[in-house]
Amino acid sequence: MSWLQLHVTLDGSRAPLVEAACAQAGALAVTLSEAGGEAQFEPPPGTTPLWEQVRVTALFAADAESRARAGELARALAIHLAVPPRLESLEDRVWERVWMDEFAPVRFGRRLWVCPRGHPPPEAEAEAVVVELDPGLAFGTGRHPTTALCLRWLDAGPLSGATLIDYGCGSGILAIAALRLGAAQALAVDHDPQALEATAANAQHNGVADRLQICAPGGHADFQADRLVANILARPLIELAPWFATQVRPGGQLALSGLLEEQLGPVVTAYRRDFALAPPQSEDGWILLHGRRREVGDGDSD
Repeated sequence: MSWLQLHVTLDGSRAPLVEAACAQAGALAVTLSEAGGEAQFEPPPGTTPLWEQVRVTALFAADAESRARAGELARALAIHLAVPPRLESLEDRVWERVWMDEFAPVRFGRRLWVCPRGHPPPEAEAEAVVVELDPGLAFGTGRHPTTALCLRWLDAGPLSGATLIDYGCGSGILAIAALRLGAAQALAVDHDPQALEATAANAQHNGVADRLQICAPGGHADFQADRLVANILARPLIELAPWFATQVRPGGQLALSGLLEEQLGPVVTAYRRDFALAPPQSEDGWILLHGRRREVGDGDSD
């Protein structure tokens, strides 16, 4: 069986109208994705932000009537758009197999592996630590540089017996990785109920659910941690700096990601009073900022 896809690129402010028009024309599914090279991570609670440039992709059946509707919609939209809509045929594929081919086991650091369920690492190393994720629930798989930077940071540090906070947990990949690497307890925090469900399911599958607390922001008692990792946006990181400082014990470690290089300065300013910051790590223009919680007697700045 084949399908028909309609691709429309336009300003984000107009995307909801086009999305509704696609649904009205009989689209079986409509997805919105970034079209202009603009990054976006972990939107603030209660918001549904869009990129400045959005690609709307609508999936139609390939029968004659659906083709006629999709073509009519494309012609109607073309009058109002700088970039003409594009129609293309899409052959049916075994999509679960395609997903598995793209999400292969990947190693982060010396011993940490992230794998799809039922697909072990290709290298049978005695000290390998494996995190398995459910493809249907994976909000984060380690593929993005910000997640990869955090996973390597976790693999590099001593975690045996430590407590950890994963703020903006998504799939729970960072908290679960920390527990698999030897952390004693972890707290996973996210404002998205689906992320909390995904984290719970992935923790159960990886055998760490009994050592993981999961909650929305503000839904937990004080949990002072040896380590805190937050892979979110620069603005929330700045706003959360005072709270993070109270949650990391003196001498504890902090890692912040989700930052572009040009966003680093204000984040450093927000954290340098309470944390002795190390030189940032980078990958593909993304930054990991990490450091140690200052103790009594430490200087006020680096």
